[in-house]
Amino acid sequence: MSIESLTRGLRAELENGGLRGSFLVRDLHSGHELGIAPDVWYPIASLVKIPLAAATLERIRLGELDGSTTVEVLPGRITTPGPTGLSRFHHPARVALDDLLYLSTSISDGTAADALFDLTSPEEVTRLLRQWELHGITARHRIRDLADTPAERLEPTEVSLAHTLAITAGTTGNGHPVSQLDVTRANAGSARALVDLLQALWTPSDIPRSIGTRVRELMANNLLRQRLAPEFVSDASTWASKTGTLLNLRHEIGVVEHADGRAFGIAALTESRVAAANQPEADALMAWVARTLRDQLRRG
Repeated sequence: MSIESLTRGLRAELENGGLRGSFLVRDLHSGHELGIAPDVWYPIASLVKIPLAAATLERIRLGELDGSTTVEVLPGRITTPGPTGLSRFHHPARVALDDLLYLSTSISDGTAADALFDLTSPEEVTRLLRQWELHGITARHRIRDLADTPAERLEPTEVSLAHTLAITAGTTGNGHPVSQLDVTRANAGSARALVDLLQALWTPSDIPRSIGTRVRELMANNLLRQRLAPEFVSDASTWASKTGTLLNLRHEIGVVEHADGRAFGIAALTESRVAAANQPEADALMAWVARTLRDQLRRG
């Protein structure tokens, strides 16, 4: 089967499953890659916690921050399904910066991430990305802004209305009246840019080696493994990743490393046309598409 036929078939499968997606799989050593619409920009939701972690670690490396310093974190008191960790606490807690990095990255704790953003602003995160020659990702706002969507203002029984708005109200050029879904106002990036970030973290780059080592460890400890992980975890491979979810958006980026030494960076960014919060079929479909692209690239 030709590459064109393969990607055309995968696009059709995504369409039939109610998804539109942007995928890129890259052999991190050879640079060979295969994708579907990899340059389309998407709001990246919690994926921004990876550049946030790298930027925080850079400031620790430079002596501007101390990883052992504790900060008082106010509770998130969030009751809607999804958020984790401090976001669900009811009382203040004192947490060291190193531990906030774990909470933010490995269990996707939004309150922990915002405690880090209070120290290193979205603008500073973007500046450091550019310093490292990573130009396709822009951080614009804190994680708490992601909680201010129609889904949080409606009753749980009305969540489909929020998803219907997310699906139907978009404009050409990926604009949207919901600011978190508008690529000109949200934390945003493309599959290609996110794989570029993975490549910089896993192979020699302008990002200091110690930072890459720590971020890889945090991603390897990711507790949210319901999306791409089932297709990439085995006794002969490891999977380190970060998910991102917001309304009808379902994303994951990660690196699968095989026992034979090969490593593949993978980015899967999708939006669903199905007005439902829980869609395990969508997770399975995007994982299968990513796995199919990886298998083709590995054979090649």
